[in-house]
Amino acid sequence: MALGEFERIDRFFAPLSRGADGAFGLTDDAALLPAPPIGTAWVVTVDALVAGIHFLADDPSDLVARKALRVNLSDLAAMGAQPYGYTLALALPKDLADPVSWLQGFAEGLGADQAQYGIHLLGGDSVSTTGPVTLSVTAFGTVPRGRELRRAGARAGDDLWVSGTIGDSALGLRLQTGDLDSSGPGDADLVDRYRLPQPRTALGPALVGLATAALDVSDGLVQDARHMARRSGVSLVIEASAVPLSASAQRHVDRSAALLHDVLTGGDDYELLFAALPSRRGEIVRAAERAGIAVTRIGRVEAGEDVRVVGVDGRPLGGLDRGGWDHF
Repeated sequence: MALGEFERIDRFFAPLSRGADGAFGLTDDAALLPAPPIGTAWVVTVDALVAGIHFLADDPSDLVARKALRVNLSDLAAMGAQPYGYTLALALPKDLADPVSWLQGFAEGLGADQAQYGIHLLGGDSVSTTGPVTLSVTAFGTVPRGRELRRAGARAGDDLWVSGTIGDSALGLRLQTGDLDSSGPGDADLVDRYRLPQPRTALGPALVGLATAALDVSDGLVQDARHMARRSGVSLVIEASAVPLSASAQRHVDRSAALLHDVLTGGDDYELLFAALPSRRGEIVRAAERAGIAVTRIGRVEAGEDVRVVGVDGRPLGGLDRGGWDHF
């Protein structure tokens, strides 16, 4: 049975707004955001996802929903913000085979992550399209005013750090599309990292006051490092041997050294890349331990510009000026 716009809202999305102050059960044209506490600022971010670009067309709808939400939570984490809530714009193809089942799974995915991250749906829009599934999430968070983490701020002499592991998602996508042969049971974890990012929402706020600059790794480690280098007016040096890889990713790289390029440039990692003074190393490690996230020092900040990835001999690795995600 086909469902109209307001039937969809009532059945699948209004329940996700329960408990959200100012959402009014999604019965009005807009929601109210409360004034933030004194000394706190709102942080707002938006990401759009399109089937065939950011996820595969046959990916389960619950995972599509969770990925859409989590990539935005990762942006909040990169600013050091605590998540508050989100809005959603969803465009579904008119010829979608079973829209009711798809929406049911989608809403269940959002509900699961709302419970995990302590947030609610605040509003949005639902429309039809002649194109692929397209959705956009706008997420809201709060951060101590004037203490937000920015891409600018890294200075020569700083350490360069990254959370978690790098390259899992890029290899997971290649496994999912059949472009890379499976080499063991751990490959399922790589696919999971592509389908379901792990935003570092506990670590980001813990880095406020410790990190001098930060961003999340969405377009590829090297390309996102270039964003930081450009905004900070410095050069970043990444030691390839120090970049943390999962056991499954390391196994693939050991089998084919060429895959190191994919690991360093593939993107969709949603880890935090950040700079900090060397004197803060102990504090950073302790903050990461409290957040339950491993962090690794992978390089340094120098005077100059751009990014250099060096091998164990200190020489720059070639071929890394290409790669990294760019829509255009």
